[in-house]
Amino acid sequence: MTRLSVEMLAADTVEPITSAGHVQLGIAVLAGIAVIVLLITKFKLHAFLALTIGSLALGAFAGAPLDKAIVSFTTGLGSTVAGVGVLIALGAILGKLLADSGGADQIVDTILAKAGGRAMPWAMVLIASVIGLPLFFEVGIVLLIPVVLMVAKRGNYSLMRIGIPALAGLSVMHGLIPPHPGPLVAIDAVGANLGITLALGVLVAIPTVIIAGPVFSKYAARWVDVPAPDRMIPARASEELEKRPGFGATLATMLLPVVLMLAKALVDIVVDDPKHMVQRVFDVIGSPLVALLAAVIVGMFTLGRAAGFTKERLSTTVEKSLAPIAGILLIVGAGGGFKQTLIDSGVGQMILDISKDWSIPALLLAWLIAVAIRLATGSATVATISAAGLVAPLAADMSTTHTALLVLAIGAGSLFFSHVNDAGFWLVKEYFGLSVGETLKTWSVMETIISVVAGGLVLLLSLVI
Repeated sequence: MTRLSVEMLAADTVEPITSAGHVQLGIAVLAGIAVIVLLITKFKLHAFLALTIGSLALGAFAGAPLDKAIVSFTTGLGSTVAGVGVLIALGAILGKLLADSGGADQIVDTILAKAGGRAMPWAMVLIASVIGLPLFFEVGIVLLIPVVLMVAKRGNYSLMRIGIPALAGLSVMHGLIPPHPGPLVAIDAVGANLGITLALGVLVAIPTVIIAGPVFSKYAARWVDVPAPDRMIPARASEELEKRPGFGATLATMLLPVVLMLAKALVDIVVDDPKHMVQRVFDVIGSPLVALLAAVIVGMFTLGRAAGFTKERLSTTVEKSLAPIAGILLIVGAGGGFKQTLIDSGVGQMILDISKDWSIPALLLAWLIAVAIRLATGSATVATISAAGLVAPLAADMSTTHTALLVLAIGAGSLFFSHVNDAGFWLVKEYFGLSVGETLKTWSVMETIISVVAGGLVLLLSLVI
């Protein structure tokens, strides 16, 4: 994705809204983040309001005039929503088409029909990873839970042996692979190339999901041996339909935006001439907006019409897909506002100045910052957005590949140890019928494995590319 604005994102080109020193700025950052954490965890305030208040608190603690802090926040909010808002909406529409048309059920049933025994955990990883591409994590969980529970019950499998691989596939997609909101915002913030980030993200995701999914599930099944709760098996969408899309058409539709974006990245590398006609064409069709829009339009025929949807039903499906993402858009936008307040306060430049004296690599620093914010707030998206704003100046002198790795380091850190302040923690606990302790031993450990393995792979890649 192109930068929102080089002048806006590079701290050394922004006129700071305060002349505070490094000590005061450091205290302001800690205070601003503390306000956000306290409001989210103690007072259970919505993340959008917490980020808004925390941004203004950051400006106040840094000694910035309130009117300038407000301008920074609203500017960041507007530019973030402009950069990723439409993409989030298109992803939601595609996900809703996938679910309501029975396309997701078709993918699931086809793969499960060809898998069994020891191959089942691997099949669950594959299902979750494919379905997780266009879906938000929470939506993916709701979509896959019936499958996980039915497979575990009918096949007499351990719930953790089937559930952990599915959760790992969804979580890795959510944290590392665009067009999910977190990676998209981080790409925007540091000015990374989306296609290269996507390609490297897939490279990191494959071994990560194998270790955190099928491999770890063996141990999770020993630690926590619980049956699939009958009360949590809801009806499937396709049970109400007379017909549903074919497997090939559904899979092709889901992978279309990924293929287009990867093709653009490949052409950029091979052609490397912005004036060349081929590169100009792929710059258009491989842009996230056009790639996702194309998938939505194609999906209306390959998914919606194939399931027998009328024009009115298609319109209703699109309308229903947009309402649930209002909160996500506001949180992402407010996170962008917080990021811009950080940058305009001179915090990014402060980190750049201080880190010059450290021996710690920039990618590890980005991972650690994301980990700290994740542990404090419980939100992977908030951690990604905030960390991206803090480390954005570090990308100024990085190569294209290392800037992409910076995004992945942030994404990996944002998944570290989900616990009681994370909505995903409670979602998994309730759906799988686990206790808090059992959820910590399975879900929380799995998230930590994903974070550490992905972070380690990113550091290894930085040494060879």
